[in-house]
Amino acid sequence: MSTNAIALSRLLLAERPLLLRLAQRIVGSMPAAEDVTQSLWFRVLRIEDDPPIVNKRAYLYRLATNLATDQARFDRRHAALFESGELPEIVPDGQPSAERSMLDRENLETVLAALDELPPRVREIFIMRKFDGMPVHEIAERLGLSRSSIAKMLQRALLHCDARLHDAHE
Repeated sequence: MSTNAIALSRLLLAERPLLLRLAQRIVGSMPAAEDVTQSLWFRVLRIEDDPPIVNKRAYLYRLATNLATDQARFDRRHAALFESGELPEIVPDGQPSAERSMLDRENLETVLAALDELPPRVREIFIMRKFDGMPVHEIAERLGLSRSSIAKMLQRALLHCDARLHDAHE
């Protein structure tokens, strides 16, 4: 531990009650002041000898003031973010409901069955585009077809799947 850190640690112990009062005036509560003083101690332990600190007491009080001011700013920002009122009792967890999961599973089965009804070339193009994420121009090059032919087959597949989903929901 550096000589600056040792001297400041000793001074911190001697001046602790005064530092607590200073911090409490800035942050507004004793628990928060205790937190600031604890942070001050951790900060003091990391201080190096270069450059040497001439007025250790002034340095310690300035450090305590800065830490307390930072804490007060943080507390005000935190309060401003959460002052909008009470939290709702039921907070959605982002997971779909059991009913939604079941409906989605049924829709997926319907779409997969509709894909099986498509001609093999149309099904292949649809899978390459929608499942493999291939661009239309790449599919066209790979299969030796024009982009417009690929677009027409994709439209045919989508309309077929949409019709099957519509029929399933009636």
